[in-house]
Amino acid sequence: MSKRSDLIQGTLDLLILNTISLEPQHGWAIAKRIQQVSNEVLQVSQGALYPALHRLEQQGWIRAEWRVTEAGRDAKFYSMTKAGRTQLQKELAQWERLSNAVGQVIRMLPEAAS
Repeated sequence: MSKRSDLIQGTLDLLILNTISLEPQHGWAIAKRIQQVSNEVLQVSQGALYPALHRLEQQGWIRAEWRVTEAGRDAKFYSMTKAGRTQLQKELAQWERLSNAVGQVIRMLPEAAS
């Protein structure tokens, strides 16, 4: 009866930026880290991840460079730019605002029926 959680629209950029804020990572590692940190609740498909990475790169928030993984394979590693760090702060502030607003709405007590 359990269903995999879909990412809330607009949160993928925030999750990617936050995940690579500490160190550059390749795409599969980014998706795996999000999954692990969320206790398997959030799962980012390749079909969502790679277009998002491309979009973030086009916006100048991340950069990519080819490196060799620990497994000895060539992969694009993504790291944040200065503009990406600025965007991450904006995204975090927006997320806090949104999550607080949603929390207020779902905690509303129903009015007593007259």
